[in-house]
Amino acid sequence: MRKIAIHGRRISPDSASYVRDIVKIIESNGRKIFVSPEMSAISESKEIFKNYPHYVPGKDMETFEAVFSLGGDGTLLDTLTHVGSSQLPILGINLGRLGFLAVISRENIRDALTAYFAGQFTYEDRSLLALETDVPLFNGKNYALNEFAILRKDTSSMIVVKCYLDGEFLNTYWADGLMIATPTGSTGYSLSCGGPVIMPNTSNFIITPVSPHNLNVRPLIISEDSELIFRVESSNQSYQVSLDSRSESIEDQIEFRIKKAPFTSRLIKVEGSSFLDTLRNKLTWGLDKRN
Repeated sequence: MRKIAIHGRRISPDSASYVRDIVKIIESNGRKIFVSPEMSAISESKEIFKNYPHYVPGKDMETFEAVFSLGGDGTLLDTLTHVGSSQLPILGINLGRLGFLAVISRENIRDALTAYFAGQFTYEDRSLLALETDVPLFNGKNYALNEFAILRKDTSSMIVVKCYLDGEFLNTYWADGLMIATPTGSTGYSLSCGGPVIMPNTSNFIITPVSPHNLNVRPLIISEDSELIFRVESSNQSYQVSLDSRSESIEDQIEFRIKKAPFTSRLIKVEGSSFLDTLRNKLTWGLDKRN
């Protein structure tokens, strides 16, 4: 029997009925359900999943047909850490507000799942960032779908970051932080810091400063085949680095090497969903706010 994994971090009381519907639809299509330990521990869904087996995140994920991420974009990013390099397809079902990654809303769950089980879907392979350092960080989960960021911590002082692009010195950034974002991440943190929106199928990364001291320092679009090196020059100052929503505090002088990961994140896109539709709805493009 084919297997579907389900992961979620938070389920609101008014979303429990949608979770039950999802379970019924999956089972009615002859799939066996496995849930993440976190999903079965949520009070609102504990009763629903009490008789379902768990899967172990990161272990034997290639044995599943897909993993359904129930929540928002943050939940989908967390789901990615379960999938890792297996490239198990991820279907994002948004049980809250509109997301850029989890685009299936509560109102169209039944139609979307009907389309999925009828084979009316495609895969979107999204590039990931890979982090390399001389010290172990992030428990080996050294990849990100949205962005890698270096940010000041516990101080009002700026940090100083030297950046090298393909072995050549690019710039010294005096700023609150610096990030490298993927096309997927271009609609997230990078966008809020003045970065451009990039279509998901473009082969680029974005270097985006966070509140730079020099106002002529702007975001820079580079090839995803580039390799970046970051060195934080600020002395006696702790700072933090993040991969998507995961972060670590750093106090030492460490060299961070960023490049395209050797594997991708495979997102399921059911017929009827569109990135452009999501972009217009999320950013309210084409709406006259004067009325």
